[in-house]
Amino acid sequence: MKTYRFTSGIPSEAEIKKIFKSWTDKEPQEFFPVEALKDLGFQRKKCKNCGRFFWEHPSRAKDVCGDTNCEGGYSFIGKAREENIRFTDIWKRFNSLFEKKGYTAIKRYPVVARWNPTTEFTIASITDFQPYVTSGEMPPPANPLIVPQICLRFGDIDNVGITGRHYTGFTMIGQHAFFPKEEFNQDKYFRDYFEWFIEGMNLRKEEIVIHEDSWGGGGNFGACLEFFSGGLEIGNQVYPSHKITKEGLEEMEIKVLDMGMGQERCLWFLLGTGSSYDSVMPEVLKYLHDKANFNLSIKDEMIINKFLPYSGLLCKDETENPQQLFDKIANSIDIRANELRSIIEPWSALNAIAEHSRSLLYAIADGALPSNQGGGYNLRAVFRRAMSFIEKFRWEQIDLTDLAEIHARTLSDEYPELLENIDTVKKILNVEKEKYYASSEKRDNLIKRIVNDVKKGVKITTDDLIKYYDSFGIAPSIIDEKLKEQGISIEIPENFFSRISKLHESDKINDESSTKKQIELNIPDLSPTEKLYLNDYLNLEFEAKVIWTNGQYVVLDKTGFYPTSGGQLHDEGRLVDSTGKEYIINDVFKYEKIIVHRIKNQESLLKEGTNVKGFIDKNIRIQLSQHHTAAHIINGAARRVLGEHVWQAGAAKYPDKARLDITHYASLSESEAEEIERIANDVINENRKINKYFLQRGDAEKRFGFRIYQGGAVPEIELRIVEIENFDVEACGGTHLNSTSEAKLIKLIKSTKIQDGIVRIEFVAGNSAVELAEHEKKIVDELAKLLNCNRDEIIRRVSELFDKWKSVRKALKKGQAIDESLLYLTSKEALKLDDTKILRRSSEILSTQPEQIINTVSRFLNDLEDAKNMINDKNGE
Repeated sequence: MKTYRFTSGIPSEAEIKKIFKSWTDKEPQEFFPVEALKDLGFQRKKCKNCGRFFWEHPSRAKDVCGDTNCEGGYSFIGKAREENIRFTDIWKRFNSLFEKKGYTAIKRYPVVARWNPTTEFTIASITDFQPYVTSGEMPPPANPLIVPQICLRFGDIDNVGITGRHYTGFTMIGQHAFFPKEEFNQDKYFRDYFEWFIEGMNLRKEEIVIHEDSWGGGGNFGACLEFFSGGLEIGNQVYPSHKITKEGLEEMEIKVLDMGMGQERCLWFLLGTGSSYDSVMPEVLKYLHDKANFNLSIKDEMIINKFLPYSGLLCKDETENPQQLFDKIANSIDIRANELRSIIEPWSALNAIAEHSRSLLYAIADGALPSNQGGGYNLRAVFRRAMSFIEKFRWEQIDLTDLAEIHARTLSDEYPELLENIDTVKKILNVEKEKYYASSEKRDNLIKRIVNDVKKGVKITTDDLIKYYDSFGIAPSIIDEKLKEQGISIEIPENFFSRISKLHESDKINDESSTKKQIELNIPDLSPTEKLYLNDYLNLEFEAKVIWTNGQYVVLDKTGFYPTSGGQLHDEGRLVDSTGKEYIINDVFKYEKIIVHRIKNQESLLKEGTNVKGFIDKNIRIQLSQHHTAAHIINGAARRVLGEHVWQAGAAKYPDKARLDITHYASLSESEAEEIERIANDVINENRKINKYFLQRGDAEKRFGFRIYQGGAVPEIELRIVEIENFDVEACGGTHLNSTSEAKLIKLIKSTKIQDGIVRIEFVAGNSAVELAEHEKKIVDELAKLLNCNRDEIIRRVSELFDKWKSVRKALKKGQAIDESLLYLTSKEALKLDDTKILRRSSEILSTQPEQIINTVSRFLNDLEDAKNMINDKNGE
């Protein structure tokens, strides 16, 4: 097998494809099932248009490769091969055929790829198995297998609706196998898939054209065969053979089969409808056409039917000038371009709304949220694009929540979980809609300003259009429409929405950044440090051997010190050598698989090979463990209160307090925060056992699903599972209590919306919570004494004090007489609240911080007393 060395960094995917093409063009037998192709009667040819190699049956006898552009459009449209077949029937048929061939069907993975460190969304069925199955480090869930994997991709967003075949969310039927080289049967896998076209789709050999190509993703690259018919690529079979490293292309440890086929395209091809949307989502399109009152005349229908075979040519990333090509298509079907555009634009917009509503359903049902960050921004871009079409064509009757429910019902026999989560999906879509319309007045005013600026000669650049959309949600089509009313036209980039999507690809949620430590040390190649803290958080003493030192930094063969990671701050303590000399440890951090200890204020005199004893600070360890376990409890409680869309987005645990960031579309209400705290403390009082054990990654996923990945992808084959019995299960390497009762108490301090879609919950637990409760009780007792009232009367008494103090101040300022009733506090109204709420509400009334309440109340009371003395002095005169 070939290898390749990079000379200056990792090249782009396009450059790697060139490398592979140079290999496959010269030696196809090294990469493709050439013998199987020849045995089926196929011959290798080179396309006279694009120059790529392809395979065809001699009875086809063409010099072009069958690609949409080389073929001149779609030739299958209007030629139905079947009639009574639905979208979900395709998977059932495929499943039936391949199970007979020895493949095992598995359930799809979520579209949010939390297990995979290489991607945010599941972009292909092979994403399910990257990087650990494809690397050979862990076994697949079955072998060989098939899967109906829902995928999300946002690079083609501008093509959705117009080409008839593009989607942001789609089902990729996957055929996969993972075997050592000597057991990998490429010919069999190829023949199995080829038989799908013959038996499953009733194609003849001469109707199938097979391209040679290559494909990469998730750090892997390999040769690829693409299967075309009637100008449509229906699926491809990839043979990943190399992994991409910093040094170059290296052969993978195992051989992999990666076939991916669009379930939508199979149905479209069989039904031969004008677009794939007509085949895949007819119920949704009927709803849309009814609500939009989109009734085509016979003439317009004829025009669309003439246009449809050419629609696939309008892929905006495959043609240099889509506008010019559109005009050419109009000319070829004998219609003016403007007239064709006036018919096609609303038609393609309805297609896009249908498709986008399904992608939003897929993503939100699997726990993603639209936002202004990372992958969530792509979802918001999809939502805004759909809403911009609704706004542009004045289709206010269209409701995306209705569309999501129709999709969920029609897909329920293949994906029942979509319907199970539909209430949450509809709630989140409604929140997005409220946000969209809440900013409509601001958008309208900005559009008016833009129009006035352009009328004055100001030019609008592409960067301006991106800024208007990115910051204010103004689609370029809306600006264009308003300018056309003034007789002005602007140029909108054909790939506008894909550029918007790429703009936020590098956004990442700031997860636990405050507790991560990085430092460059020249550490030699050492064995991984044995982690003793994983066994029991109360193991506070240990013996170890020094294996490396450098100044203040020490590495042991094993350690009980927890390093800063996973949002949890490091342990503190000391090391003691055989002479009794102590070394204070005030920092511990990870360096790859090594744990490094930092000695406080001195260089280490420890030598390699020295035996030492370690002593962990008990109070810090217990408090950090209480906070870490409490974070898991709060996360589980928040999910029960707010919904299944709640995931951990970040965390930090310190000795004095902690915080948990969760995904949620709105700020927490007071009642929601109270309910989360109540459930969390119920879990503590129930004294649930906390089990900690290791499972192989695949076994853990089978047993608990992907909820275990709360803090993101865990880069280990063997996962440490922290299970709070019948409540919460997570993959976690932190120090944890042995039972929930050891957390003692959880108190939520406050919650804030730190960014769109992320809520931060600050809290204390364990000893810190008990200390805070005692501190709050002390302040409340002092308040009651100051105000001369019972605890339950404090809120009303504070409110009375503030109102009377303001009135007295106002009277004094104006030189008016003071009503003596203002100088005495008489309220006896009781309001039964706990200490935390008493302090929170009192501080809100007084517009001060809780720690300043006593000083503020004392000052107000003193002011009233001064006013009383002033009146008495006047009366005495």
